[in-house]
Amino acid sequence: MEKSQYAQEDFLRLIVRLVVEELCKWERSVPIGVSNRHVHLNRADMDTLFGEGSELTRVKDLGQPGQYAAAEVVTSQGSKGELKRMRVLGPLRGESQVEVSIGDGFVLGVHPPVRESGQLEGTPGIKMVGPNGEVEVKRGVIAALRHIHLDPATAERMGVHDKQVVRVEIGGLRGAILNNVLLRVSDQYAPEMHIDVEEANALGVKNGDRAVILLD
Repeated sequence: MEKSQYAQEDFLRLIVRLVVEELCKWERSVPIGVSNRHVHLNRADMDTLFGEGSELTRVKDLGQPGQYAAAEVVTSQGSKGELKRMRVLGPLRGESQVEVSIGDGFVLGVHPPVRESGQLEGTPGIKMVGPNGEVEVKRGVIAALRHIHLDPATAERMGVHDKQVVRVEIGGLRGAILNNVLLRVSDQYAPEMHIDVEEANALGVKNGDRAVILLD
C-alpha cells in the first residue's frame, strides 16, 4: 500500500473520531438561558405591591415549563442605591426572592450570597416598591448559583442525578470550564443551564448557546 493511501486512511480515521467526539459532546449538552435580575413574589407581597387580589400578567414564557416573565415590575432599594423596573417572574411562590448579580449588590449596598434558589437562610433583606405600596422583606436577596435543569429521562441518559455538582464546558473565543454547577432534576423541568448576565458577558455567550456537561 502506498504511503499516500495510508495518509488518506489516517486522515479519514481522524475525521471520524472528531465527528464522534462532537456527537458525544452534543449528547451531553444543554441550551443556556441567561438570567437577568428579577423578583419572585409571594401572595402577601403581591397584594401589598400591586393591590389586594392582583394577578401577574403573563407576557413571555420562559425556558422552564409554567415559568413566565410578567408585565409587573418593582423597584428594589438598598442602603446605597436602587434598581428600577426589576421584572417579576411567575407564578407566585411561597416566599419572595430577589435575584441580582454581584455587581448589582454594589449598586444596592447589599452583599448577596451565591445560593441555590429557595435557600434563603441567612440572606439579606431589601425594600421593594410597587405601584400600590412597598414591602421590606427580612431576607431573600441572592446571587443565583449557576445550575442546570434536567428532566429525569435526560438525566438518566447522561448518567447524572439530582443535586450532583458537575463541571461544564462552554466553547467560543471566551469560553471556559466552569466548576460548581448544580444539577436539578425533576419531571417539572426542561433541559437548560442558567447563568446570570455577568457570567454570560464574561464568557461571551447568549441565550440558546450550548454548555457541555463534563463527566470525569
